[in-house]
Amino acid sequence: MKGIGGARGFRRTALAGAVLATALGSGAILVACGAGGGDGGDVAADRPALLSVADSYIPLPPAGGMAAGYLTVRNDGGEDQLVKVTSPAARSVTMHRSTASTMEQVERLDVPAHGALQLSRGGNHLMIMGWQKAPALGDELELDLTFARTGTVSVKVPVKELTYRPGQQ
Repeated sequence: MKGIGGARGFRRTALAGAVLATALGSGAILVACGAGGGDGGDVAADRPALLSVADSYIPLPPAGGMAAGYLTVRNDGGEDQLVKVTSPAARSVTMHRSTASTMEQVERLDVPAHGALQLSRGGNHLMIMGWQKAPALGDELELDLTFARTGTVSVKVPVKELTYRPGQQ
């Protein structure tokens, strides 16, 4: 009888050890999985950006000259940066930042996580030069927006009257 009780005690001890090992192992896995999000690290930098473009327009330039381009890049994901803009219909598209007294060309513009990059009159904007053909009211210009993480997104931007403002009739 002593042998049977000893085997039963061994099985209970082994079973308790297995349960404890499983619980501890699961805890270690949960800690490892949660380490990126609960330690105050910047999780948004690791998530892909989810970009969309809205309110795009180009005010009709005088006699096909230099034009400005405006749009909003909305981001429902992680941070990104607009690093380049090109167009098959223009020789050059550059990014600019305006302040109260100056306008300067910039190499990149931040697209914040769960935010928006606004290119608008008096602020950040595009300068479009060297049109292949003079734009007319109602034309659409293809812009290829290149982002550091997302890659290139192509959009068709309408040419509007000089006084056009999005949201106003």
